[in-house]
Amino acid sequence: MSDSSDFTFCQVGLQSNDDHLESPEKVPNISKINLDESSKDGVNNHINNAIQDNKSHDNETKCPEFSASPCNNGGELDSSTAKLMEKTGHAQEGVQEKKPTVKKPAARAKVPFEKGYSQMDWLKLTRTDPDLAGLRGRSNRRLISLDEVKQHKTEGSVWTVLKGRVYNISPYMKFHPGGVDMLMKAAGKDCTALFNKYHAWVNAEFLLEKCLVGMLDDTV
Repeated sequence: MSDSSDFTFCQVGLQSNDDHLESPEKVPNISKINLDESSKDGVNNHINNAIQDNKSHDNETKCPEFSASPCNNGGELDSSTAKLMEKTGHAQEGVQEKKPTVKKPAARAKVPFEKGYSQMDWLKLTRTDPDLAGLRGRSNRRLISLDEVKQHKTEGSVWTVLKGRVYNISPYMKFHPGGVDMLMKAAGKDCTALFNKYHAWVNAEFLLEKCLVGMLDDTV
């Protein structure tokens, strides 16, 4: 058995951790300690306690700062974290529940036909009345200026321009599904844009054929 005076303790190295560098003060320096046999147990206990303290410190510092589960409070969220998560959840639900609203165009109300003024009644009239346009023998191919059209914008004598043609729409006023007031918006002016806005699919050339007065002279 070797002499106790020759017994020398080597320095105990701790497991390196790249993420956390420890201060040299926390590692016990025992390189120069020479002890007798009776002091071995006390020194070993001292070294073991130092190693356990360092391991405990490492476990505490390894807790991620932004972990999904909290490191303290017994696994429970603190009040500020819980409120933040609750607000975030409500905000996400609000985004999912909110749906874009599509604004539908307002439906145009139709005016009820008076008895004897339906579209079928109008077609019958176009076949029986010889002069719905009020031409009195004049040709319906003559050129008409817009200034002349503007002179016919009162009830009983209402002219309008539709797609380059001039019509006397006075006989058609009570047959119009949108009512007289709507049709008066076209009196004495070019109503092509207004017509296309509401019923571009309607065959106006056929519907107003017997009301044709002439062709618009756009050179004036």
